Amino acid sequence: MLREATRRVGVSPNAAYRHFSDREDLLAAVSLHCLTLVATEIMREQAAAGAADDLGAQLDAIGRAYVHFALREPGLFRTAFAAHTDPEPGRGGEDGGLGPYGLLLDVLDRAVEHGAMRAERRPGAEVTAWASVHGLALLLLDGPLRSVPEAAREPLIDAVVRTVRDGLFRGGAAD
Repeated sequence: MLREATRRVGVSPNAAYRHFSDREDLLAAVSLHCLTLVATEIMREQAAAGAADDLGAQLDAIGRAYVHFALREPGLFRTAFAAHTDPEPGRGGEDGGLGPYGLLLDVLDRAVEHGAMRAERRPGAEVTAWASVHGLALLLLDGPLRSVPEAAREPLIDAVVRTVRDGLFRGGAAD
């Protein structure tokens, strides 16, 4: 991948290391860029989902965009998670914007604030949501669901995001 990237910009593969302290630093920068691409896809899907105060739709949009990005850009998706970093820095993306993890945290925090989700359901909710859509993406890319026809994928994605939303938001704060 590094060779291909440097070939495209017309420099030698070793030239990339003049800007980074080591391979891990380079991988972290590429990973951050790919995570920013995922975040951009999520924000696009959230805007298309409608009202920012419809937190269920916003959560669904995050899940759908995440899986759609993985299926459309499997190399970039895998690269996004190639660096072994703590997800908390994922709260930020390039240029100070929110990354995918930060966008998810934002929706979940707002869901508690607005009564769409009970506060006691909030701890760890981001891991539940993230693991669900990430797992589905990997099953569709590399696992036993990779042979599912493209037309049959959308109902699977809908079922997963709906199950996550219903599990986290069912009954809101008053349940």
